[in-house]
This record gives sequence, structure tokens and C-alpha cells, in this order.
Amino acid sequence: MNDLINTIKEGYPSFSKGQKLIASYIIEHYDKAAFMTAARLGNEVGVSESTVVRFATELGFDGYPRLQKALREIIKSKLTSAQRLEVSSSHIDVNNVMKSVIQSDINKLRATLEEVDEESFNAAVDAILHAHRIYILGVRSSAALASFLGFYLNLIFENVRLVHTTSVSEMFEQIVNARTGDVVIGISFPRYSRRTSKALEFVSKQGATVVAITDNYASPIAKYADYTLFARSDMVSFVDSLVAPLSLINALIVAIGLKRKEQIHATLEKLETIWEEYQIYESDDLSTALNRD
Repeated sequence: MNDLINTIKEGYPSFSKGQKLIASYIIEHYDKAAFMTAARLGNEVGVSESTVVRFATELGFDGYPRLQKALREIIKSKLTSAQRLEVSSSHIDVNNVMKSVIQSDINKLRATLEEVDEESFNAAVDAILHAHRIYILGVRSSAALASFLGFYLNLIFENVRLVHTTSVSEMFEQIVNARTGDVVIGISFPRYSRRTSKALEFVSKQGATVVAITDNYASPIAKYADYTLFARSDMVSFVDSLVAPLSLINALIVAIGLKRKEQIHATLEKLETIWEEYQIYESDDLSTALNRD
């Protein structure tokens, strides 16, 4: 993630006077530069907008938006929660927070759809369908995604294990027997959990097939994956949006479910009987009254 900053530092001596002003600002304030237009960044350091655009080209980008995107990738994993809250105020309409956040989520869903690798997605589905055992791992905010995936895969398979992660030692105790023939699904989004990447490194060495659900190739869990599924999760205030990752996981569950339709149907029919017998759900009082009449 620091490669871009290092590249700017290494190239600094060869930059023009104006480019050095831009470079110094980015090195010291990359968190702010990531959300500035080329014109605004130029005004901030005292150079023209065209100088900022040429600087991006000098670094090897095909335009300023690409440089801006690279800077945002850095801050997703580097900023503290307090810094995220401060930075977010510059690009969220405080007078219409709901609209700003929902529109941002729509944009991330659209970007995820445009960038999806269907071949990798289908291969991951096939690997899960043929797994001897399935482990699901996600910590911190990603734990909610792991729990959602685990809930539905448990309706489809009998060999699913949602790894509980209250401690590092407990995590490794639960995955110690993962091996060839097993699939481990790891979920991690910025700020990336080191526990997740270490766990996936371990099971990969054990011979298990790793499916990584994350946001980009630079993610620390991507390098251990046999199949990588990407979903956008850009920064929104002090939290990261999980809308696109959840939608991707939804698609994964549906794709697997369609391949196991008969088994799921039988399971759900059995569950409906149990739910009714043990009154798991609230009864439809109106419907009951109408039927009684």
C-alpha cells in the first residue's frame, strides 16, 4: 500500500518545481489529497490544474482520477477511525446524509457489477459445492458477513463451520485440521484484519482451497487465495460500507442454492414443520382469525 508514496519520494529529485510542491503535499497529506479535484489540489499548493494532471501522468497513471483512486486505496487501510470521520466530512453532504450514503452505496454496487470476474465466481461456487468441509472466517466488521454466509450455507450443507474468533489461539484451534479437499472462505475489508490473513496463510500451507472475498488485489488475503471475489467497500465516515460485499455474498448463496435446489427444498419443508411445531415465528393472527371464520 505504501508503494505509491515510496515512488513519489524516489522520484522527487527529478520533479519540476511545481511537481515537487504537489509531491510534498501528497506525501504529508495524502488523506486529504485523495478527495481533492485536480483544480483544488493545484490551488492548495499554488500550481495549475494542468500541472497536477501532468504530475499524475509522470507517475504512470492515465489521468488524475487514477492517481486519486490509488490514494484512496492507501487511506482505506491506513487511516484510524478518528481520521476517517474527519476526512468524511469533506465529501458527504451533511445536510442530506441519507441521500449521500445511499448514492455512494449505489455507486459501489454498480462498480462491483462492472468489475466482477464471472469465471472466478463460478469456479468458487464449484469448489464450495465439492468441498469436504467448509470453513468461513471473518472478524470485526466482516464477522457480520461471515455470519450471514454461514447461516445460509448451513441450510444447504452439513459440513459448514463458522469460525468464531474471540482470540487468535481459538481461531487456529478451529482451523487446525483444514486440509486438501476443504474450502476456507476468508472475508476481509479495510482496515484489514491481520488475524484473517495469518489464518488464510496457514490453511493455504495445509493444502486447503482458499476463497477470498475482499476489495482488491492489493488486499493482504488475496495472495493466499485460489479464487478471489472482489466487491467495492470504499470509506464512508468512520465505517466502511458493506452493501456491495453483502450483495456479492448473496449472489454466491443463490448460485450455490440453485445447484442444490432439491436438498434445500427438503430441508426447508422439514424446518417449516419444526418452526410451526415449536412456534419459532409469530403467527399471522389476522390470517388465523379469517380461517377460523
